[in-house]
Amino acid sequence: MSASTALRTLTTGHIGLNVTDLARSIDFYRAVFGLEVTREGTDPERRFALLGRDGRLVVTLWQQSEGTFATSAPGLHHLSFEVESLREVRAAEELLRGLGASFAHDGIVPHNEGSASGGIFFTDPDGIRLEIYTRTGVDETGATAPTPSAPTCGFF
Repeated sequence: MSASTALRTLTTGHIGLNVTDLARSIDFYRAVFGLEVTREGTDPERRFALLGRDGRLVVTLWQQSEGTFATSAPGLHHLSFEVESLREVRAAEELLRGLGASFAHDGIVPHNEGSASGGIFFTDPDGIRLEIYTRTGVDETGATAPTPSAPTCGFF
């Protein structure tokens, strides 16, 4: 039996992100994703926060970096969150615009040309690339894919 067949179920547990300013990142992830701080380490040498929702750990933030997210370095490409409806994506977009977030594309865009799925692509305060998307309804908006020859989420 191979190692891959031994895993009968598999879901993402949580995502750990290095940040430069823990308080700023906590505020951002709470406002945008409705996450709650379930535990916070305040030792100046080991600051961290565990953020969750509905009793489940979603994101851990570790204040142990400087500068901004390096999109040219190996590692995390982007972090994506799925919501149930286009209405939720629009609400998130409005909230993010109010927060002054930086967007990769203007408004909601499809994942591929003609795709029903799509969303918004933006960065957090440290430049970490994020996506909020829905599986359906984007094809009805008339929006076109920014890069028809490749998945939108792969090149932003």
